[in-house]
Amino acid sequence: MKSLAIFASGSGTNAENIIRYFSNSEFFKVAIVLSNKQGAGVHERAKKLNVPSISFSKEAFESGEAILDILKTYQIDFIVLAGFMSKIADNLLAAYPHKIINIHPALLPKFGGKGMYGMHVHRAVIASGETKSGISIHYIDEHYDEGPIIFQAECPVFADDTPESLCERIHQLEHKWYPEIIEKVLTD
Repeated sequence: MKSLAIFASGSGTNAENIIRYFSNSEFFKVAIVLSNKQGAGVHERAKKLNVPSISFSKEAFESGEAILDILKTYQIDFIVLAGFMSKIADNLLAAYPHKIINIHPALLPKFGGKGMYGMHVHRAVIASGETKSGISIHYIDEHYDEGPIIFQAECPVFADDTPESLCERIHQLEHKWYPEIIEKVLTD
């Protein structure tokens, strides 16, 4: 059985979806959720699904040492970023090479990089006049949103879209594809 850690900063809908997806798996389990925000909604979602969750300060995530200790304690094999809003420390990247993936709410390499997350991305996509958007699932490296792309899925951008309406379509893609692609990466 491979153990996964989910890193999340927000309400945790993707984290909950992933936990539910793997809840009956014989091969994979979500062992812990880590967050850089004590009041993040992901903690309540994890608690309801009987998955431990821990908050760490921004400084702890930046140094990575305490995070590595927790990952070793829980014998984590793979890390999934699900709405995680901090840069991953170099020592974590070194300890988990090609074993940390992220989902981004746009078709990378467009609309990626520092500060491009959530509604900022959807506003930028609409303002640019793009006719399509989507999701990108990728390995992470030392740069924001530049790691090798594993998978992308598209959706249309309509002329009357708002950032909120585009966000809803993007969330549907995230919930459909992220758990499946995680499983595929883990079994390849």
